[in-house]
Amino acid sequence: MSKQLMWKWVIALGTVCLSIWLLYPSIDWYTKSPQEINQLEKARLRPKRILGLGLDLRGGTHLVLELDVSKLDKRETVSDALNRAIEIIRNRVDQYGVGETPITRQGERWIAVQLPGVEDPEQAEEIIGKTAMLEFHIQDTSDKASEALSKLRDIAAPFDDKGNLTPEAARLLPAGDMFYKGKDPGTYYVLSATAPVTGAYLQDARMQTGGQMGLPYVSFRFNSEGGKLFDRLTSANIHRYLAIVLDGVVQSVAVINSRISDSGIIEGGDFTLDTAKNLAIVLRAGALPAPVNIIEKRTVGPGLGEDSIKAGLRAAIIGYILVLAFMLFYYRGAGLIADVALFLNLVMLMALMAYFSATLTLPGIAGIILSLAMAVDANVLICERIREEMALGKPLAMCIQLGYDHAWSAIVDCHITTLISGVFLFQFGSGAVKGFAVTLTLGLIISLYTSVFVTRAIYEFWLTSNPKEISI
Repeated sequence: MSKQLMWKWVIALGTVCLSIWLLYPSIDWYTKSPQEINQLEKARLRPKRILGLGLDLRGGTHLVLELDVSKLDKRETVSDALNRAIEIIRNRVDQYGVGETPITRQGERWIAVQLPGVEDPEQAEEIIGKTAMLEFHIQDTSDKASEALSKLRDIAAPFDDKGNLTPEAARLLPAGDMFYKGKDPGTYYVLSATAPVTGAYLQDARMQTGGQMGLPYVSFRFNSEGGKLFDRLTSANIHRYLAIVLDGVVQSVAVINSRISDSGIIEGGDFTLDTAKNLAIVLRAGALPAPVNIIEKRTVGPGLGEDSIKAGLRAAIIGYILVLAFMLFYYRGAGLIADVALFLNLVMLMALMAYFSATLTLPGIAGIILSLAMAVDANVLICERIREEMALGKPLAMCIQLGYDHAWSAIVDCHITTLISGVFLFQFGSGAVKGFAVTLTLGLIISLYTSVFVTRAIYEFWLTSNPKEISI
């Protein structure tokens, strides 16, 4: 065996071993029982680099969110705000422990979120849809503020449907103040209109237990800059009341007895372990640049996903076996080499998807099948070219070499044209279309490797035994 051929085999066997190693965590994960998987996911013990199952295969919740551009800061563009909202939502979902979460931009101000395995849409809305704008205001307890509050209670609806203060109510406000709703219906506060400290300075937020009457609460800690601002705010307002405002609603009001530099707590009589945990998640992830409205919501049951998996696997296995059988029957020995390449193509593709933590969906399965079809086409071109050269009576080694040389241009042409289609589908498509494009593109690259490089290495190794003919 020549040194060049030896290196070809080292590369081929190395990629096979690497693929098996990358694919093993996914095989180990999905051979566990559903109960084991749920327990491990709740404990945040899900491996990072495994092949995920999409909403159509596993079931879960699908949400379409619309960014309320009317509430955006005038200095921020819609495009930048939408990109920032996507990153914040992704951070929230990751901290919540939901893996395999496709979050995609749709149009100018819409975001599509898929949460495989999450069948409680209310819980998903609580985590994803909350703006989580945390602010700290000083309460105005002056006579003017008390008089304004008294008159405000005589107004039937001081806030409109969007939560904005009506002009009638706004006229009652003392200069530099603003009305805020309380958590309890009909409760209002007069607070300073400006918030010297906001949640933008938070470094951490955690759910804790042991608060009032043993109820859970959320503790938070500021970064160094926020700590200085909070220290300045509290030291200048000792014996006054500090209000903690979340998304425009006063969560709690407490008297400042001494200066506070870097931390605090948010308590609520209605806090449960889940609500306190979810609030800590959204505070850690940061506030959305503007509120988001859920305009579409649907839940896919796990039964539908299970049926899709069975039907998809059944179709893929039957089709795959038929293709292998055809190649073996029609091309015999050469067909066996092509079948080895097809098998390696599938293994390497699944391994590469697992490495990138890609999510497998039904359109993605369609992309895999199409990429395997392209691999079959490449092997058919090679085998037919070898047949043509053998019909001319040329030596066997020359037939194989010329077969690859003559088939190469056609193989490259068809792979590149399909690859261009896949790139454009990924660039301009969304959701399921992108899933199809990803598997198709990866499959085409691997197909080119297995159909040309791996099969040729097998032929060259076989030629070292000086065979007289080939079964083709």
